[in-house]
Amino acid sequence: MDKSEARIFVTGGTGFIGSYLLRYLLQEGYLHIRALRREGSRMDLVEGIVDQVEWVTGDVCDFGSLSDSMQGVDFVFHCAGAVSFDPRDRHFLRQVNVDGTANVVNAALEAGVSRLIHVSSVAALGRSEGSNRITESSKWERGSLNSWYATTKFQGEMEVWRGVEEGLSAAVVNPSVVFGSGDWKGSGTANVFHLIGKGVPFYLAGQNGFVDVRDVVRFMVLLLEKEIVGQRFILNSANWSLKELSASIARAMDRRPPWIRISAFVGEVVWRAARILSLLTGKRAVITRETITNALQKWEYLNDKSLSLGFSYIPLSQTIEETARQWMESKGEQPAVLPI
Repeated sequence: MDKSEARIFVTGGTGFIGSYLLRYLLQEGYLHIRALRREGSRMDLVEGIVDQVEWVTGDVCDFGSLSDSMQGVDFVFHCAGAVSFDPRDRHFLRQVNVDGTANVVNAALEAGVSRLIHVSSVAALGRSEGSNRITESSKWERGSLNSWYATTKFQGEMEVWRGVEEGLSAAVVNPSVVFGSGDWKGSGTANVFHLIGKGVPFYLAGQNGFVDVRDVVRFMVLLLEKEIVGQRFILNSANWSLKELSASIARAMDRRPPWIRISAFVGEVVWRAARILSLLTGKRAVITRETITNALQKWEYLNDKSLSLGFSYIPLSQTIEETARQWMESKGEQPAVLPI
């Protein structure tokens, strides 16, 4: 592949994963990069590289804008997506994660692109009451263990595999919880550092997988360059308890580790109280039934398949230290980006 000639299109270019992907592609020598941004999107996370990317205004929910944007493109990275656990966002999640992905797939088929790399999630993988160990082959099962967000990510991924059946060359990455510097006050994981930096005393009793955002984008480009298609890959650096995670972040910020454990019973009380407060104030609840349910589970995501390609992950402790340092430098006021 001649990097200087490859024509690349990225959805979600101003978002968390998309912005890091653009930086990495430019660093690796890709010169012809077109990125999708919505009208009014903030450009904080792409500061310094704005002029090196061809920006097009559109929306994954608008097939017409996608069809126009993909003309003459060789490769597509689909990073755009919505994350929410608020019941009021159910329609929006389906619009973006399912219908939006279907539009990307259809536009890619129409444009005859050579390859599509889709950012899914470990939430789209199967899970059951009987086992907490999850691999790429874990079978999806309907049930209370799946949030609506997870359901829409699963359905969106099914649109990609439908496209494969129709002749599209595609591969899928399933990242665990993606960590790294970003918009500290936004809805992403950078907000976890902001909350702990401000002294939040609570932690939840569950366990989850975590991965550096830089590893996610490095692996996506690896799939492109190795021409791997028709496969999905869990991207996960480590499985940590939320207590261990929050304590590690707090120590890196020279803060007291959260010390109040939220049990299942307390969690039930908290999300109900948050729901009532949301109804009274009109503000969105940060804590919902789904956030509590997910945070109390103990999942273990196996990354053997990604390691089989010779890939190595940034240690989670390093990600935490670097991200915490950037939060402290700006005191959580200005968005930041980790060095690629």
